[in-house]
Amino acid sequence: MDIDAWVWWLIGAVGLGIPLVLTAMPEFGMFAAGAVAASITAALGGGAVAQVLVFVIVSVALIAVVRPIANRHRNQKPQHRSGIDALKGRSAVVLERVDGSGGGRIKLAGEIWSARALDADSSFEPGQSVDVVEIDGATAVVM
Repeated sequence: MDIDAWVWWLIGAVGLGIPLVLTAMPEFGMFAAGAVAASITAALGGGAVAQVLVFVIVSVALIAVVRPIANRHRNQKPQHRSGIDALKGRSAVVLERVDGSGGGRIKLAGEIWSARALDADSSFEPGQSVDVVEIDGATAVVM
């Protein structure tokens, strides 16, 4: 029994897909896509040289284009801050006098927080706007 070349390319694509799943290395997926393109070339009657050229060109082009994009996305920091990080730098309104001893209260992001001034000599009166510098436990440090 003689198996057509396009079937061999598909078998190769599946063979390259297995390590892609096991190792999570996207390069194997790009080689698998190149093998599928070579399979299509074989099915359309392309010769062995054309099949190999299509495999190499598609695989290399995918690696050259997709890999830098993937690296750029992997190295990006998340745009959305959450939790305590989302509160740092926000403005709040003083509800009860805030000073360096930490006895005051502020309204921050719709919630009431205990607060203390960053500088021990500073104090803020009710109604003033302050900026949150950091969160120390359950206390907002403001200035």
